[in-house]
Amino acid sequence: MADPGGDYDYLIKFLALGDSGVGKTSILYQYTDESFNPKFISTVGIDFREKRVVHHPLNPDGERSTRGQRIHLQLWDTAGQERFRSLTTAFFRDAMGFLLVFDLTHEQSFVNIRNWLSQLQTHAYCENPDIVLLGNKADLEDDRVVDEAEARALADNLGLKYFETSAATGQNVTKSVEALLDQVMVRMENCVDRATLPNNVFNNNPSRVSKLKEVDEASEESSGCSC
Repeated sequence: MADPGGDYDYLIKFLALGDSGVGKTSILYQYTDESFNPKFISTVGIDFREKRVVHHPLNPDGERSTRGQRIHLQLWDTAGQERFRSLTTAFFRDAMGFLLVFDLTHEQSFVNIRNWLSQLQTHAYCENPDIVLLGNKADLEDDRVVDEAEARALADNLGLKYFETSAATGQNVTKSVEALLDQVMVRMENCVDRATLPNNVFNNNPSRVSKLKEVDEASEESSGCSC
């Protein structure tokens, strides 16, 4: 893996997980490349996408700050098949946040959400990691079998934010990733003990403190950073 370089403040790793075929790969490609491949290609083991973003924290009034932190996002894509489970769980401890995906047109993938949450509780870096629940393929309304109210009720019961997404149209894809990043950055800002966080979050800089360092958007734009 190439070194992403030092022109960022935080390296944040997200892991997409869920049953095979729910659209994890397509969601990540839509987020990083704004493209969609209708041909299904099953992920073998682990793959990942990368994107540089400037995260603008939410102010108390709900508006975004005009200043932000430079984030190097790594979005890891896991295989949903059981035979790869031992491989994919090895990556759980390095992830700061999780995109838990099910297919709105496939009820069993919705039922299996609790199984994936159990895996997370066992293998993630802490017992209550930041998770956003995604009901994907919202564009296939005629094929929907999972009711939105039912999905939202489960998310509320589990204490998770819920988004209905479409990797094909881009519906709520960026919004859901940004929501997860908001949660993770708040956790980091409030973290007292850096040792409880996954490795490499602070760009291997031992002098970096846990409080977030803000940078001007204009400074980021002039840095020439590209993904």
